Amino acid sequence: MTPSLTVRAVTVIAAVTTAFMSVSGCSSTPSTRVASTTRPRSAAPDTPLRAPSNVPIRRLAVGEKPPQFVLFSFDGVGANAHFDSFLDAADRSGARFSALMTGLYFLTDAARNHYQAPGHEPGQAAIGFGGSKAEVKSEIAYLNRAWYAGHELGTHYVGHFCQGTSYPGQAWTSADWNHELDQFFSLMANWRANTGITDGPDLAFGSDAVRGGRTQCLEGSPATVFPALRKHSMTWDSSMAGDGPGISWPKKIGGIWEFPIPYVYSPPLRRRQTALDYNFWYTINGARNRPSDAPRIRRIVRETYRSMYDRAFAGNRAPIVIANHFNSWSGDAFNPATRDFMTDVCGRPETICATYSDVIAWMQAQDPAVLERLQEMPAVAVDARH
Repeated sequence: MTPSLTVRAVTVIAAVTTAFMSVSGCSSTPSTRVASTTRPRSAAPDTPLRAPSNVPIRRLAVGEKPPQFVLFSFDGVGANAHFDSFLDAADRSGARFSALMTGLYFLTDAARNHYQAPGHEPGQAAIGFGGSKAEVKSEIAYLNRAWYAGHELGTHYVGHFCQGTSYPGQAWTSADWNHELDQFFSLMANWRANTGITDGPDLAFGSDAVRGGRTQCLEGSPATVFPALRKHSMTWDSSMAGDGPGISWPKKIGGIWEFPIPYVYSPPLRRRQTALDYNFWYTINGARNRPSDAPRIRRIVRETYRSMYDRAFAGNRAPIVIANHFNSWSGDAFNPATRDFMTDVCGRPETICATYSDVIAWMQAQDPAVLERLQEMPAVAVDARH
């Protein structure tokens, strides 16, 4: 019997933590939400302005179809060549994406004790910290570049404790998730004081820019995570299982817009598949690091994404969530497929590759009855026929 999407997503992707396990670490000081501006207050007059949104905010006319939104989002967004490649691909195609920041990257390895995860000692984490002072400054530069290019900055939380580790996110209470978000925003606001870095650029955006994110390994539930999101004035999440297979319009759950990870029919696999890079990897070769499998994996991922797009564009036009990591798994099998898909569809007519917050702004601008009708449309990419 096929497991439910919730079980599948949590169980399958949890193994990624084991693959990259290291002990690392941050403080429990409550966060301060710092306001964002299009130009940092301390910046020189020639500092660039942030690129505007690419989503026209207007109500649909009678009988008008909505745009086909595609939401690219990346977990972790550490400073590396993959960040460069997607920033460049987005610039060429007019796309916007959502970069989900891991709070550890605001800390040098030497400053690890400023982080303390729920149920863990100070300085412990399931993935690495930000490295040297030079590496943390490089991360700030990448995040600033993404901000000025018009991309959204969200959270991938901090310690990345998943199933298989001691006290993983799946066991966390709402108080624990609230503590983890306190940690994230404190690390973001106080990165200079925590690390002792006094030179280089400031962070170009404030913590109020962070309006949503994705939990580690898709763990947690609306009942535990969403109260913490509301307490931090956040508006969206993209971590949970959908109501069923296929792609449908997002809905609010407990005051939070939920954009589920798609569980869709994949024509090359001839089965339903959780459309997340690690889950593809696990399905195709058991998440084994075999670079010789990369061409086959790329083809499967690319064809699955294109099928999702074709079904949605011809059907309910529901936003398509594309979730990826800046990884080099199995011979860099996934990033080329995702970049190819971005380049292929983002310049197409009636298609907008956008951020979560901009799609929310568009939905909230619609006549409520029109949005409700979209949300009631049948899901697409459910099986081989629909």
